[in-house]
Amino acid sequence: MVRRTACAPAAPGRENPDPLPEAVRFAKWHGLGNDYLLLERDDVGSPLDPPLVRRLCDYHFGIGSDGVIEVVAAAGETADVLIWNPDGSTAELSGNGTRIAARWLARRAGASEVRITVGPREVLARMREGLAVETEMGRIEVAPREPLEVDGTALEFTPVSVGNPHAVIALEPERAELLRLGPLVEHHPRFPDRTNVQLVRVDSRREATVGVWERGAGETLSSGTSACAVAAAAIANGWCESPVTIHLAGGDLLVEIDQEMNARLTGPAQEICRGEVADELLDDVSRGDGR
Repeated sequence: MVRRTACAPAAPGRENPDPLPEAVRFAKWHGLGNDYLLLERDDVGSPLDPPLVRRLCDYHFGIGSDGVIEVVAAAGETADVLIWNPDGSTAELSGNGTRIAARWLARRAGASEVRITVGPREVLARMREGLAVETEMGRIEVAPREPLEVDGTALEFTPVSVGNPHAVIALEPERAELLRLGPLVEHHPRFPDRTNVQLVRVDSRREATVGVWERGAGETLSSGTSACAVAAAAIANGWCESPVTIHLAGGDLLVEIDQEMNARLTGPAQEICRGEVADELLDDVSRGDGR
């Protein structure tokens, strides 16, 4: 990783002061307990890389988070972002991460409506009352249900794409089962690029309770794209009708699905703190100690 440098005050008798690294600033946010670090590429001085992301996301040797939002560029009411998983891989989309980026940008631009580009998808976001952000997540693709055998357990899942892959499984979302099945389904040969996993209990025509196992992150308290995937699968399978309130471990998200299977997601995004990454941590990563 390359850092920007600034000049230290010149010592007496010296003409060329030594360069000192400028601080790499970050903000920590969460969406219903799904926490992200937000960094601007301009502050870092170069694109993030997997070793640095892994170290930053480590709760013991770094700052700790479920992922990193790298703001690649921001101008006015638009921003391009890259979503990193804590294992150093990147995600095609993040519902919570996009809401966080949207609130950050809206506050910076003094706007009530912003656009966030994540990969090929542009998300329109509107600021609502309090911490709430309403995002137009785009079209969701739902495929027919498929059988899947995992560790001797016969399952049935609904394949869903929200720009990223999901396996929606109608099964009581007990934590022990989520921790057992989540990594097995994520890494199943059926999913060569791995998948996000949801265990779902349908509570009513407009409510479902969900346990989330995120690809590259593991168990998380909430997931915006998971909420969209579950709502779309529930509607396509005839379990629910729009709008659907998705109950997650960290709180509730509201998903509206129209007749063309376009999703609108509403939920909170909250800033936790701001800080600076210590130079010695950055030096560790530069030396290859990414832990």
